[in-house]
This record gives sequence, C-alpha cells and structure tokens, in this order.
Amino acid sequence: MGSSSEAASGTGRSEAHLGETGVAAEGRVSLEAEIPELLFDGMRDFIRSHPHWDQYQLVSSALASFLFQNGCTDGCVTQHYLNGLFMRSQPREGRLI
Repeated sequence: MGSSSEAASGTGRSEAHLGETGVAAEGRVSLEAEIPELLFDGMRDFIRSHPHWDQYQLVSSALASFLFQNGCTDGCVTQHYLNGLFMRSQPREGRLI
C-alpha cells in the first residue's frame, strides 16, 4: 500500500490470478508495513533456518493465525490458518531475505 490514506480506505494494488477454469483463484494484495527491527531479525533468522518458508508465507501465516485466534470465523481465513500449520511446500523463487 502506498499511503496511510490507502490503508484506511482499504485500497491498494490487488492482483487476481486466473486458474484453468478462468475463475480468479486466489486474489493477492500487496502491502507495505513497518515492523520493529528485532521482529524483522527474528523473521529473517527463522527463514534462514527453515528454507521451505519465505517471507510471504510467514507473514500470511502469521496474519491468518492472528485473525483465527482472535475470533475470525471466515472460512478462507480458517483454511489459510490450517494450511500454515501443515505446510510442507518447496521454497519460492525470488526470496528477498
């Protein structure tokens, strides 16, 4: 997200990826956030120690965990939370950390 006004209004860059059926598979929204340096260092160290994770998966999983554990009942959030618990995927190309 480019500015705080975009964050407040819920706008930002959004991408929809089309599956084989031509239906949008999983929409993605690009966001930017400032976090404490110590938290970033912890994230970087975790990713270095767990090569099957990348920063995108970690942040998505953390957000889904927070929402689920704080009462969000949306089925997509629940599914993402559960997928994060049992993730065994390969590393993504273009890792930034």
